[in-house]
Amino acid sequence: MASPVYVVKVGGSAGIRDDELLDELAARHANGERFLLVHGGSDETNEVARQLGHPPRFVTSVSGFESRYTDRKTLEIFSMVYCGRRNKSLVEGLQQRGVNAVGLSGADGRIFEGEMKGALKIIEGGKKKVLRGDYSGKITRVHTELLELLLEGGFFPVLTPPAIDRESSCMMNVDGDRAAAELAKAFSARALIILSTVPGLLRDLDGDHSDPTNLISSIDLSSAEDPYSAAEGRMKKKIMGAQEAIDGGVEKVILSTANRPNPIRSALEGAGTTIFRSAVAAEESRI
Repeated sequence: MASPVYVVKVGGSAGIRDDELLDELAARHANGERFLLVHGGSDETNEVARQLGHPPRFVTSVSGFESRYTDRKTLEIFSMVYCGRRNKSLVEGLQQRGVNAVGLSGADGRIFEGEMKGALKIIEGGKKKVLRGDYSGKITRVHTELLELLLEGGFFPVLTPPAIDRESSCMMNVDGDRAAAELAKAFSARALIILSTVPGLLRDLDGDHSDPTNLISSIDLSSAEDPYSAAEGRMKKKIMGAQEAIDGGVEKVILSTANRPNPIRSALEGAGTTIFRSAVAAEESRI
């Protein structure tokens, strides 16, 4: 019987370190554990976009979530960084550690398939607006066949957005955290671990990140508390992805930092914010 799959998402913001994560992934892979690695690349994409004279534009949806407005030119820059330099940097790092990694985008083999929005409903200057020409969307299906073949063959898949639109077959930008959540659902992952530069969900993002009282150690989605109450900016999408993964049957999602030795082990042993739904609530939902 094949060992369970863990899905790890590592961000692409400024200051993130890959070496500790790659060291641990290589060691665990050598011990027979199975992982799917999903990555971002937002900071480098922003820098390249500015250098190419097409600076990034971030908008806030009417529901309060921040996202990148992705016109066709932005999609091309996005793909250049995510599918190119960032993806191959991680593949190279794993290969250097003896892991036969394979880098893929969600468009390859239609791994991530979904529906393109085409337009965004946003709040700008206190007014509601419709922003058209947007190449972003939501994943509605994960095709696992190619990834299963790679895992069975002993390869290590390294995945990144974009995804592919179901109707037009055009590439589209999708959120990396939510993509990782869909992947975890499709593989019935033992856990989804989302790693960034912060230790987890903080009560005060501007406060002391090393202060344990500033860290929200756990979130039970069955409680009456709003899981988004302390989330700001990009963290809201991480909470959304976590909630979607839990709703799809993933036991737990952990938000933690990549910038420590053995970040996976640390997360699984309690470092960071563990998001779950209590067994009592799960049982009551089936009655």
